[in-house]
Amino acid sequence: MKKVLLTVLFALLVVAGVTLNASAYIDRQNAVIRIMNKAAGKVQIVTLPVGKEVQYEKLNMMARACKQTDPFDAEDFFMFIEVSKSDAGKIFSGWMSANEPGDNPLQNADYDLWLVTCE
Repeated sequence: MKKVLLTVLFALLVVAGVTLNASAYIDRQNAVIRIMNKAAGKVQIVTLPVGKEVQYEKLNMMARACKQTDPFDAEDFFMFIEVSKSDAGKIFSGWMSANEPGDNPLQNADYDLWLVTCE
């Protein structure tokens, strides 16, 4: 009887472990962002390697993390980014979601920035 209970308990723990891991995130190495230069009226796609500072016009950007939801969940991507402007210092620091670009975008007088995907 004890052996059966232990086997059932072990099986439940394994199933619970699989369920908990199903909501995990996958770390990606690059963040793909869309930047709009409002003054020039142009939009460009830029790839940011995670952990490396990238300069684009007057912006210095560093993606600290880029994560994808578990492949078995609805696909979404999240990025933590820090953005500074050469003449204004830090203008944004926070998380962005590809599926909800309006929740936390960078909206500056000169630039708008959104996360497109993580690769």
